[in-house]
Amino acid sequence: MITNILVALSHFITSTIDHLGYFGVGFLMAVESAAIPLPSEIIMPFAGFLAAAGRFSLIGLALAGAIGSTIGSLVTYYIGYYGGRKLILKYEHIVLVSEKELDMTERFFHRFKHTATFIGRLLPVIRTFISIPAGIAKAPIVPFTCYAFLGSFIWSYFLAWLGLRLGENWNHLESYFRKFDVVILLVIVLAVGWWLMGFLRHRKAS
Repeated sequence: MITNILVALSHFITSTIDHLGYFGVGFLMAVESAAIPLPSEIIMPFAGFLAAAGRFSLIGLALAGAIGSTIGSLVTYYIGYYGGRKLILKYEHIVLVSEKELDMTERFFHRFKHTATFIGRLLPVIRTFISIPAGIAKAPIVPFTCYAFLGSFIWSYFLAWLGLRLGENWNHLESYFRKFDVVILLVIVLAVGWWLMGFLRHRKAS
């Protein structure tokens, strides 16, 4: 079952980007930032890989990723803003954030205050949930949106750049990758599986 989910998830991400282009990148990053486990670590590098073939520009991908991420962040921000912590925990199996994850991001937000949105958007795991405590704390919407966009732009640009560099050097790296195909497959499975753990945990709880 896990293998089928991994294959379906990877196919969904790559197919969406391949068919919808920049809009697909923005859509997937919006979903990821709305606390639904679609790993940006797969979305943006794959898009960057296609940029090496001339399909996209790096700046365009960063903008699409940042706009999508900001939209997704606003969704979870307003859930926290109007629903508060009580609503989040009541429907944690729908919002896909556990009490432990909420506690972690709340501590992070209270430590760094409003700049936590910018810093948090650059950190794995925290970046997905940082908008919720910002909404609960009723952080000013304009600074929040600006920080969310800026942090998401940097994150998206970096991941897309990694994919671009991989694509540019694929001819040189392909022979090496073939020697370690089992290891690479294991790394991919572990990376995607780690992101799916949260989804499966919440699904089981529901």
